[in-house]
Amino acid sequence: MIERFDPLKGERFQILDESGSVREGLEPAVPDGELRKMYARMALTRAADVKALKLQRQGRLGTYAPSRGHEACQVGAASALRAGDWFFPYFRDLGTYLTLGYPLADYYHYWMGNEAGLRTPDGLNLFPLAIPVASQILHAVGAGMAANIKKLKIAVACSFGDGATSEGDFHEGMNFAGVFKTPNVFICYNNQFAISVPRSRQTAAATIAQKALAYGFRGVQVDGNDVLAMYTATKEAAAAARGGGGPTLIEAYTYRMGDHTTSDDAARYRAEDDLREWERRDPIARFQAYLKKKGLWTEAYEKEVQEESSALVEKAVEDAEARPPASLDDLFTFTYAVMTPNLDAQLAGLKASAKGGSR
Repeated sequence: MIERFDPLKGERFQILDESGSVREGLEPAVPDGELRKMYARMALTRAADVKALKLQRQGRLGTYAPSRGHEACQVGAASALRAGDWFFPYFRDLGTYLTLGYPLADYYHYWMGNEAGLRTPDGLNLFPLAIPVASQILHAVGAGMAANIKKLKIAVACSFGDGATSEGDFHEGMNFAGVFKTPNVFICYNNQFAISVPRSRQTAAATIAQKALAYGFRGVQVDGNDVLAMYTATKEAAAAARGGGGPTLIEAYTYRMGDHTTSDDAARYRAEDDLREWERRDPIARFQAYLKKKGLWTEAYEKEVQEESSALVEKAVEDAEARPPASLDDLFTFTYAVMTPNLDAQLAGLKASAKGGSR
């Protein structure tokens, strides 16, 4: 389906318009239960994000990257993956983490300043989030090459922002993926700003999706505020990857509703009118309207979803804050399977220095 939409012609893949109506012939066959589950995940992502911002302002959580406006991109894409697939996220991927089953308490624990929060539970094929811009693309391509060598029928997804497309890692990763026909699904959240640098300063290309063509594989621009479009595009790309069809680049055209991080002030570089226009395109409101037309959304259901989300969020905060603080050993212990002599010496020196400073 997505191959019908040519980024060179400015064609954007969309299933739900802004009123929640379906474009004729494009509605995917998703069971009602799964649709409701996707909506609940989007609601939980929004609630968890709002709570994280409050915690940061209260000094209970460190610098944080808000994800408001990305719920459809993240939940839609992650919902399309299978258990054996892998995901290499970037630093604004709360909805992805929650959809794939990552404990919210662990996610909060990391943003509270403890790397223990990124110790992925066994059986969950989710790589630790990447703070360096675009570095995760190379890791994902490496995993894709390994999957080919091992003849694993899996998809390896990777997310990044529009700013990452100006990094060498992006181009090197795309080139390797195209040449070696790796089973990668690249998902670019084009949210219009890389911190304060607008999309227009990242590239002169009409779309980011068309960059895939230069590397010999498919590219499609998707309405990133349409959860069904993101789900369908990712599902098709992942199926192609598993079947030996090589990589796909999905450009999720969306908007970052909040600041880049809690240490940023987006009002300094973007227009208030633009923000209001994108608020009108809220991905959760759009999906809610769709579910309502299908008879799957009611006020009672909404209350149930919000109450459950609130309870899950509060329990996660309680669990995260009850954990012990990071120790000096944690800074060193998890770098190698066995500590090297020089790291042993550094840790001993640090402990000695800490004891001296406490007198």
